[in-house]
Amino acid sequence: MHSGKTVFAQLMMFGSEYYFNKCVDRYRGNYRVRKLSCREQFLTMSFAQLTSRESLRDIENCLVAFSDKLYHSGINKPIPKSTLADANENRDWRIYADYAHCLIRRARPLYFDDPEFRLDMNNMVYALDSTTIDLCLSMFP
Repeated sequence: MHSGKTVFAQLMMFGSEYYFNKCVDRYRGNYRVRKLSCREQFLTMSFAQLTSRESLRDIENCLVAFSDKLYHSGINKPIPKSTLADANENRDWRIYADYAHCLIRRARPLYFDDPEFRLDMNNMVYALDSTTIDLCLSMFP
């Protein structure tokens, strides 16, 4: 029997829902949205990235297979690929870019004086991208 939050939900707790909602409000991301909120889209795409999904159909199938634990992960129900495709196409990308900048601003002071974990946070960028480019290893060693 399941007790507690999933690892994905625990990982997503590190992000601030307050700052995310500020970014959504700034660009009116949830204006006239009926099915898929910005938060659910973010959680779904983060889940897809962390589980190495390669297509909308793959994301949908994975969510259906994981459906009994979705609620504990912060996602209400499996999302149809057409709904996710519409949200990815029409939603303003600046919501997620601003949220990434908020997270970077929060991470900067955490590692400012740590000699074992020196990072040049001004020049370092991490990106979660849901696309994959397959390269031929003989041409690109």
